[in-house]
Amino acid sequence: MRRCAWPLLRLSARSGLALRHGGALRFLPAAASSSSSSGGGGLRAPDTSLFVPVPLKPVEGAAEEDVGAELTRPLDKGEVLKNLNKFYKRKEIQRLGAENGLDARLFHQAFISFRKYIMESSSVSADLHIILNDICCGAGHVDDLFPFFLRHAKQIFPMLDCMDDLRKISDLRLPPNWYPEARAIQRKIIFHAGPTNSGKTYHAIQRFLSAKSGIYCGPLKLLAHEIFQKSNAANVPCDLVTGEERVYATEDARQASHIACTIEMCNTNTPYEVAVIDEIQMIRDPARGWAWTRALLGLCAEEIHVCGESAAIDLVTELMYTTGEEVEVRNYERLTPLTVLDYALESLDNLQPGDCIVCFSKNDIYSISRQIEARGLECAVIYGSLPPGTKLEQAKKFNDPNDPCKILVATDAIGMGLNLCIKRVIFNSIVKPTVNEKGEKEIDSITTSQALQIAGRAGRFGSSFKQGEVTTMHRDDLLQLKEILGESVPPVKAAGLHPTPEQIEMFAYHLPDATLSNLIDIFVSLSQVDGLYFVCNIDDFKFLADMIQHIPLNLRSRYVFCTAPLNRKEPFVCTTLLKFARQFSRNEPLTFDWLCRHTKWPLAPPKNIKELVHLEAVHDVFDLYLWLSYRFMDMFPDAALVRDIQKKLDDIIQIGVCNITKLIRASQSGAAPGAAEVMSESFPLSRTKRDVGTVSDHHDAKSSEPLSGTLDVPGERRAKSMRAYRSATRQEDLKSHGRGSLANRLLREGLLTQEMLRQLESEWQDQRRSGRYGLASRRNDQSSSREMGKKKK
Repeated sequence: MRRCAWPLLRLSARSGLALRHGGALRFLPAAASSSSSSGGGGLRAPDTSLFVPVPLKPVEGAAEEDVGAELTRPLDKGEVLKNLNKFYKRKEIQRLGAENGLDARLFHQAFISFRKYIMESSSVSADLHIILNDICCGAGHVDDLFPFFLRHAKQIFPMLDCMDDLRKISDLRLPPNWYPEARAIQRKIIFHAGPTNSGKTYHAIQRFLSAKSGIYCGPLKLLAHEIFQKSNAANVPCDLVTGEERVYATEDARQASHIACTIEMCNTNTPYEVAVIDEIQMIRDPARGWAWTRALLGLCAEEIHVCGESAAIDLVTELMYTTGEEVEVRNYERLTPLTVLDYALESLDNLQPGDCIVCFSKNDIYSISRQIEARGLECAVIYGSLPPGTKLEQAKKFNDPNDPCKILVATDAIGMGLNLCIKRVIFNSIVKPTVNEKGEKEIDSITTSQALQIAGRAGRFGSSFKQGEVTTMHRDDLLQLKEILGESVPPVKAAGLHPTPEQIEMFAYHLPDATLSNLIDIFVSLSQVDGLYFVCNIDDFKFLADMIQHIPLNLRSRYVFCTAPLNRKEPFVCTTLLKFARQFSRNEPLTFDWLCRHTKWPLAPPKNIKELVHLEAVHDVFDLYLWLSYRFMDMFPDAALVRDIQKKLDDIIQIGVCNITKLIRASQSGAAPGAAEVMSESFPLSRTKRDVGTVSDHHDAKSSEPLSGTLDVPGERRAKSMRAYRSATRQEDLKSHGRGSLANRLLREGLLTQEMLRQLESEWQDQRRSGRYGLASRRNDQSSSREMGKKKK
């Protein structure tokens, strides 16, 4: 026993020692005092499923002599294995592991790695060799292995050694303290509260224009650009700052005293006299809310003018209470009346000049715009993925009293950022795909806030329409829309937060072998926030982090690439980001010629919907290049050239949108293989979650409600819709062969729930039994039923 005293004494000073006294096992950790003083009794346990073990390779063919074997004898690996397994089963050892941060999951993983290391190594350290030999000879106890096991566990799970530090870094309970410059001054907070079209932002902007210096922070490039233009038109020099560029007000590129920017781009270190934060209710946004929190807490301005819904007043007041600042509230009323009509549109034949049909899917946009053209009417089209220039041109076309285009078909993209002369807003549907706080996609009725934001676009003050009207396309939706609009907007309860690059860098210092995606996961798992805040959804960030993980980049550059604003559902844009990152990692500048080769520029006007969607994706790629060039000017050197061709591409897309009905016909006639995949990207639903499984006086009417955008008199509409739906289902099944059934895809994408699917099947069976359709339809029904049965099996 004497010969093993020296390594045990040496080890006890380094990592703690397991000692046996009277048969009882005690473990004396080296940092017992520090760990106990740190408290943490109220801390939540970390999610250890996020802890990825660092690979530790066994020693192979050691160059130096095996000192342990010389001092004792070579180890019998069979006996060693038996004793290691005995060690693993000891309850005392498992309890000690838990006291040192090893829950059942980590304990098991650490033991498997420890056993593999010992069994597969040609030699182990002398002190471990001696302990193992003593145990095999009966001169030691398996509990004596614990210090070596714990040391190994901390090597493969380095976060165990620095958990207190990681908790401190991820402590998000005092965000006001992150902005010392703002806390050093006494700011005046003025909340301009009111509905859409109440003049709240106008009054804030008037103060912005009269100030010696100011900053406007808006949610959209279109809004920032509008303030940029208004300010310079009023002879107040104002720069424009977006994620892609900075446009100077003066030709000599001197920084102006006023700035209009997208909210993510605001500078919290520069002092201003006045700051305007628009659409403050977006502080609750699951993805972008952190930007409003940062601006509200961090802007260094004497006056902060906050504009938005009154639902955010209480939260803003509470947040400012934590900074010692008072909030002055100014309430505004809508400037023009808004009336909810007592009748639905029911048919496109009832359209009037100034009507705007609001849809929540591109599929509905395509369908309705084609039906409008079939009636000899022109319509403008606006949806989210269109470039800003195209949106403005379509809005200009619709607003022009001399243009024959008097109808607008749009998504909720019209909710902010565009000035439109709308008389009547018509909701084609009142359900919308949304992403919940867990990042899961689901379908639900639009919220009161969304309904008011969209409906409020009707009867804009200063337009040719002195009052606004709102209704629905389908009669069955009208009552529910009235209920939604009649409800009060629920108060905004929490503000978003997001880990900063500095916090992630400190995490990486402690966990140098962890991937960026894993660092973010561990950060969120350990983060602590109080009731006024929440951590924003990081799924998009993690998606990009995993996508470029294999590319060698430094942490700061990797973080920037992962915060790039792109839609991860666009394969072409994601692939391009991957190529950008790979080229960047090789330190090879991404030139204009390189980009043109990749995007196959120049591009021709689209001949079908699929080509139009591709052009929109190319426009997003140009946006991505400009966004990265603003952060890595030397590696993305040709921003000016890319901006020029982006404007040309915008013109090409405008041509496509102006001829959208022709593109739809070309797609549906089979001119574009794969076009159906584009057309079916969103499933047009006119039912809501509230309708499903609800018994009412109108149950019979609702049970046969249409699932497409077909619009005729109600009875015919439902019959045509069901036939069109069955036909579309069969076509989709054929075109999506090998990709799963339509029902499965819709369930997977969150556009259909199991409950909705069951009700659809039930209604379909009822209609078949009632003989509602003809013989041919019945045969089709039977064929579809057999196909569905096969797929289910």
